[in-house]
Amino acid sequence: MEENQAPLLTKNEISDGIRQAESSDRRRFPKLLHKTGDYFNAVLNFIMYDSYMQPHLHPGNEKIEHILIVEGRVAALFFDDKGDIEGCTILEPGGNELIVVPAFTWHTYVMLSDHAVTYETMMGVYKPETWKRFANWAPQEGSQESLEYRELLQQKALTWCS
Repeated sequence: MEENQAPLLTKNEISDGIRQAESSDRRRFPKLLHKTGDYFNAVLNFIMYDSYMQPHLHPGNEKIEHILIVEGRVAALFFDDKGDIEGCTILEPGGNELIVVPAFTWHTYVMLSDHAVTYETMMGVYKPETWKRFANWAPQEGSQESLEYRELLQQKALTWCS
């Protein structure tokens, strides 16, 4: 598996992943393509429009994240240490299809289509306590505030990124 080339998926595999995302409380489904303990991590993420990912960063020089769009339309948002948006990139097939997120960079992404499928890779052995650090200036996933914040980020993405 390579960093910048997503595995080929059948329509059935995409439909199955989307169904699993629809039935998930988090409204997304990660399909791991690596084994526990691998240094190279690869994940297919099936994400619904109303999924919220709390802004976070990956603390570790090796934790450079590659996000490749497979299907749908996604806005990747980048923040400063206070939570102000510093940058935004729209990912969509036939347009900008790949973004590289440097280590120690606050980021999240929001869906701009009914669903999206991304292929994400990052180096480093996965350990929950060191894999990512969540932004304390953003609402936690599952909170009432996160619904409004996600909507705000989607609106900002539509104006900021376009």
